[in-house]
Amino acid sequence: MPTDSRAPAGGAAPRTGPPRRPTAPRTGYRDVFRVPEFPAVFAAHLMSVLGVVVAEISLTVLVYRATGSPLMSALTFALGFLPYALGGTLLAPLADRYPARRVLVVCDLLCAACAAAMVWPGTPVAGILVLRCAMAAVAPLFQGARSASLADILGPGESFVLGRSLLRMVAQSAQLTGFGLGGLLLAFLAPRGAIALTAAGFLASALLLRLGTRARPARAGAGRASALGGMRAVLGDRRLRALTLLFWIPSAFTVVPEALLTPYADGLGAGTVTLGVLMCALPVGTIAGELWAGSALSARTRARITVPLAAVSLLPLLVYAVRPGAPLVAGALVLAGLAHAHALGLDRMYVDTVPEELRGRAMTLLGTGLMTFQGVGMALAGAAAEFFPPHAVVAGSAVLGTPVVLLLLAELRATAPPEGGPRSETGGRRK
Repeated sequence: MPTDSRAPAGGAAPRTGPPRRPTAPRTGYRDVFRVPEFPAVFAAHLMSVLGVVVAEISLTVLVYRATGSPLMSALTFALGFLPYALGGTLLAPLADRYPARRVLVVCDLLCAACAAAMVWPGTPVAGILVLRCAMAAVAPLFQGARSASLADILGPGESFVLGRSLLRMVAQSAQLTGFGLGGLLLAFLAPRGAIALTAAGFLASALLLRLGTRARPARAGAGRASALGGMRAVLGDRRLRALTLLFWIPSAFTVVPEALLTPYADGLGAGTVTLGVLMCALPVGTIAGELWAGSALSARTRARITVPLAAVSLLPLLVYAVRPGAPLVAGALVLAGLAHAHALGLDRMYVDTVPEELRGRAMTLLGTGLMTFQGVGMALAGAAAEFFPPHAVVAGSAVLGTPVVLLLLAELRATAPPEGGPRSETGGRRK
């Protein structure tokens, strides 16, 4: 009599139990690039980011040569941040009201037109500053619409998290290479010639997005949404508010060491080479942390480390209390950057919580608040350094910031949705 080859020896009955759930294949960065539309989005992002960085250094040189004023040159750079909050708040509803591809292409074309107008020899310095403000004002709308459309292209799951991580790493890498590239270009081109390349980059980005991505309708339910209504919807939901503040508020503390690197290095007697290395330390750590989390860890592991990494993200800065030398400072900044791997987990929580009809406005406001809080953090760090030594200000930012992060994490835990619970009308799960 034939026997079942799967039966255990001795004729014992096979063990029974709940069937094992099939293990979901891990999504990696390579899988994201296999999505047909993503390479076009990635290439367009690379061109626009490099274009912005080259434009920043070229404009400061152009304005300084035209006016001979260091203040005007610095103001040109600062104007990249000042209109951000206003533009992001007022223009946020457009990210949902119109089709995302149309919004992205129009923003790129507007920036290309502004850059082209800067190249015109007859454009006065005042006109250049106005054009710089216009480019900065549409930047948060572009970034919010792109993040929202990324969830449409990749799906609001792990592919979205990794795609957003890749775009973040491009922005961080631009800090390392963009200014060097701009300086190299200015060795061979006049500032207006370098800005002309920026205009070409924006045009190429618009072309890639127009031809490389699929047309999708505007988000259902967006209607004639207002900026105030979008902000109320984002900050009115308890869990979404906690997540938003976890992106915004800690950023005001993490920029403090970068804001004070120059006076700190000067106090150590370090040269420009050492200063350059220190300025690269935090972006290098951030890129390495995201690469590690995105390529080596599963989605479940990334979710588990989100809260612990966020809780300790500012602690490496405590080393400033002993006024360390450059090697120890570089190590602390790299560690602080590595802890930024928790952003992948926050991204997943955010896209899972925000309702689809609000996604464009929410992403626009998220980026707007992030840049605004970074600017506020830099300003407050500079003001504090007028009264206290830089090393004390940086260490103090860790002492003050860590309890704030812990309070926000406690709020996030308190609003955690029950497993399988029904979703609320505002997009989060019912508390």
